Amino acid sequence: MNILPVPLLTDCLIFLLALAAVALAVQAARHTPSREAWRRLGQRPVAMACATILLVFAAIGFLDSLHYREQLPPGPGDQAAKAVYSSEVLSVLDALLTPLRVQTEKTYSAPFARVLFQREMLELPDGGQAWVYPRLAHGASHLPDGAAMLPDLARRLLWTPLAALLVTAAALLALAAPAARIRGGGVLDAARSILAGRSTLAWRAALLVTFLAALCIAAGVALAPFYHVLGTDKVGQDVLYLSLKSIRTGLVIGTLTTLIMLPFAIALGIAAGYLGGWVDDAIQYAYTVLNSIPSVLLIAASVLMMQVMIDSNPQWFDTAAQRSDARLLALCAILGITSWTSLCRLLRGETLKLRELDYVQAARAFGASTAAILRRHILPNVMHIVLITVVLDFSSLVLAEAVLSYVGIGVDPTTISFGTMINMARAELAREPVVWWSLASAFVFMLVLVLAANLLADAVRDAFDPRRG
Repeated sequence: MNILPVPLLTDCLIFLLALAAVALAVQAARHTPSREAWRRLGQRPVAMACATILLVFAAIGFLDSLHYREQLPPGPGDQAAKAVYSSEVLSVLDALLTPLRVQTEKTYSAPFARVLFQREMLELPDGGQAWVYPRLAHGASHLPDGAAMLPDLARRLLWTPLAALLVTAAALLALAAPAARIRGGGVLDAARSILAGRSTLAWRAALLVTFLAALCIAAGVALAPFYHVLGTDKVGQDVLYLSLKSIRTGLVIGTLTTLIMLPFAIALGIAAGYLGGWVDDAIQYAYTVLNSIPSVLLIAASVLMMQVMIDSNPQWFDTAAQRSDARLLALCAILGITSWTSLCRLLRGETLKLRELDYVQAARAFGASTAAILRRHILPNVMHIVLITVVLDFSSLVLAEAVLSYVGIGVDPTTISFGTMINMARAELAREPVVWWSLASAFVFMLVLVLAANLLADAVRDAFDPRRG
């Protein structure tokens, strides 16, 4: 089927951010202190394990950032007409998760259930009526009535450990091949060294996480087309599908907000610390006033004004996905503009110390311009603070989206996110019996993402902060 690529604004920014990360990695490899700091980070098993988890999440988010529209089949006599494309914007992740996306139920169903969660009045074959739990349209529909579920689950999961081992073995060989070329030994010897923990970096921890991630993915591939592994929500959507789709929203909030915030924080913080005088007073006054305003009220007012502008100009967007994406990008911009003050204050304090050091004074005495001193002496020596703050702020921004969406001022209601899942689960917790799986799924996925980011942030701080050993 023909498709029409639909690059959303956030997609383009994500791709630019990925290219910038590659460029920074190449530059860090050429800079000896940065290379040594990254090596210290890679020698920590916890850091390598968390980086692997975040890489899996990033891969899911990247697949969900490749958007397109499918071409509609031509009607009678339309063979020579212009191609018409669907108004629904899908992603590569949607295509991979097609069974989860299209196999919707009538309403709630529990994880691995074969019947709906609530009773309905059904007509019996003899003409009578009964108040029973109806069978699901898709979940466990391949099993006849009364058939045991456990044997079917065991049979479908039987091959998943082997698949996970094959993926891990392929990753091990991909790591061992360049190591063997560098050391001059054989590939098998290099692989044994990695498994024994004698490699330069903590690849063994990364391989362990790779095996666990591959095992979970293989189990999902084996079971998701036949069961609702994490149940369904109020409108019958698969909760596993919603959880996977929420990953991109969390990554966009955490990364693009930081990308928007950095220019304000770096430029103003360094300028305030180095130039001093009225420039320092003006910048301090600006971020003091901004910090005096309750952040939730400021964000709410900004989001509502942006939403009014978007609703008043529907001609700006061809599809509902582009409209939702514009609100998501606006939320990132608002969070970035309102969250630069803490990093700005840190950079100002560090710059005040750096400008009094001997090499900066010598550069000034030799007639170096202010721009050259800031570029060559100040900025490189505050980048460790920038990197540590960026990693630390990522998890707080992911949690901020959940809180803002919960109170109704976050992403567009049509955008799938952890916040919208938690907001929908609010009413479900008042039911009897409780519908717990939507909230639990969002909580577990968000916990893994935030916990991995926090642990990696601690390792980054220890590796890059020159005041730590």
